Formats: sequence, structure tokens, C-alpha cells
Amino acid sequence: MSETNDSSRTPSKSRGSSRTQAKVVIPDGQSMVSLLGSRDELLRVIEGAFRADIHVRGNEITITGSPEESSTVVRLFEEMSELVQGGAQLTADAVERSIAMLRMTSDRPAEVLSLDIISSRGRTIRPKTVNQKRYVDAIDRFTIVFGIGPAGTGKTYLAMAKAVKALQEKKVNRIILTRPAVEAGERLGFLPGTLYEKIDPYLRPLYDALHDMLDPDSIPRLMAAGTIEVAPLAYMRGRTLNDAYIILDEAQNTSAEQMKMFLTRLGFNSKIVVTGDVTQVDLPGGTQSGLRVVQDILDDIPDIHFSRLTSADVVRHKLVGDIVDAYGRYDEAQRQNTPQQIKGVAGKQRPRERT
Repeated sequence: MSETNDSSRTPSKSRGSSRTQAKVVIPDGQSMVSLLGSRDELLRVIEGAFRADIHVRGNEITITGSPEESSTVVRLFEEMSELVQGGAQLTADAVERSIAMLRMTSDRPAEVLSLDIISSRGRTIRPKTVNQKRYVDAIDRFTIVFGIGPAGTGKTYLAMAKAVKALQEKKVNRIILTRPAVEAGERLGFLPGTLYEKIDPYLRPLYDALHDMLDPDSIPRLMAAGTIEVAPLAYMRGRTLNDAYIILDEAQNTSAEQMKMFLTRLGFNSKIVVTGDVTQVDLPGGTQSGLRVVQDILDDIPDIHFSRLTSADVVRHKLVGDIVDAYGRYDEAQRQNTPQQIKGVAGKQRPRERT
């Protein structure tokens, strides 16, 4: 698919540096619009990410730049072509994530972005980053998996997709979704309604995810039959959960005792996935988060795995990743007890782009 020509000197661009020309030939019959985007939208994303000249003529793409840049661009187009051949619809976000993978890891974007978990109503759920793929792979390999990372990294969503798939394939008989009902700056007692109505808002995100993955009309029937159960963590006490896929969400809001109670509910032919963000603990002052403690207690036990995601794995608006990083810098400055540094970090802004 690709070929590289002899390098040449281009002093005007980089004094004394070599310039390599490489070519990528896209297979006949493959749509260049699918590869480059409508009105070359995806091509512009690539051009903005590399210091290389990229020219397209027919199904032939010529890249001129440093050997390293040219090689990476060639690999990028080859991965994108493979994704398109596999039926994927490329987006600017997918291209940007592919570039990041090629620059920072040895993983192939075509393998990461083509891993389908489930499809529902014309929508396919799949990992979008290397760490997300490793997290999904760990769920297949281990009995208990902890997905720890900031908001927006797909911890719960991917775990629920795997749970639905396991149910559809009859690997388990039921799905149990649970959350601790801990007030995030509010008080349950002041909310109107019955106890169930007060607890329901804490569980609503789990219902929302279910509606993305299953026929909405089937959910009440599955819940009435006990095939899917959504309940507060307190309802798990005293139970043994066999033949079940169990997800504990918002686990940073469990105490150490609650975490132990939950993990010991594990029965035969069951799988547990625990998700949470240790930077967003809503427990009363002085209560230690069970998600923080459990990492020291269970880290070396076989068949238990800790998957750690970062701001680079955020799949929401790009600002979410920036916000997570900014709070991380602020918290680190606080731990070091340097008020001047805290002020500098909190007020630090990236330079504005010229318009």
C-alpha cells in the first residue's frame, strides 16, 4: 500500500534535516470521501496534526516530511483505510484518537476502534481509546475488575455494554446494577416522595444507559422478571449472587466496610465490575473511601484486576479532559501545601489562538 522514495534536502524548512517522500495507494473501489471526509474535513485534521506536506491525487496520497512524521502519516492512512474497509464510519474524533495512539502507544487504531461490543438500534458500542480497550479486555479475562478514572472515560457505560452482551449470550442469567445512595451536597430526607422515589435519582444514570443498549419496551419486562435489577448498595447485604453480572457504580462513595460487604456477595459463575472516580468522593468528613482502600488490599490477588483510565480517555466534550487535568494540578499543589503554586495553577490559562 505504501512506498518511500529517497530523501532530499529542504533547507528552507529545516536546516540540514532530511525530507522523505512516501506514497500511500488506497485500494481501488474504496471511497476517498469516506477516508478523507466530506470536503476533506478529515484530511484537514491530519494536516493540522503533522509537519508534513500531504497531497492527494486520485487514490494516491503523497506525504513529504521528516522520516518520522512521514512514517507516522503513512501508518495513519493505512489504519484509516483498514477501518473504512471494515465498515467503520470515520469521524474527526476517531482520526484524532488514532493519531494519539500511533504517537504514544504500539497499539493499532484499527484493532482498538473496530472492537464491537454490542449493537443496538443501528448504534454500535465500542472502545475509543487504548485504555478503554484494555479495560474491556480485562473484563473478559478477570472475575473482578475495578475501572478507576475520571468522569467521561466510559467506565460504567462499557461495563454495562459487556453485561448486556453476556446476558444476550446466556453467559449469565441476570444483571445487577447498584450504586451507593450518598448525598452529593444534598440530603435525602428533604427530597419529596417515598423512599424509592428519593433513591431513584441516584440510579437514573444506570437506567439511561440501559435504554441506550436495550429495546426500551423490553426493560420493564426484564426488570419485573428479575433478569435486570437496579438497586441501592444497601440492598446487597446478606445476599449471594450466582450466575450474575454485577456492576457497582460510583464506588468512591462506599466506605471500606461497604466495599468488603459488596465484594463478598460474589457467587458462582458471576462477574463483578466496580467503577468509580477517587477524585470525586462525597462521603462525610472522616470517612475513608472504600475504593481508595481496596487498591492496597487486593492489588496482588490473582483474578482481580485494576484498570486505570485518565483524562486522555475522556470521550465527552474536549473541555472535560482539560477540566480533569486542571483539577488534578490544583489538587497536587494543595497536597504540597504551596499556596502561591495553587494560585498559579488555578489561574493558568492556555494562550488564545489568533483569529
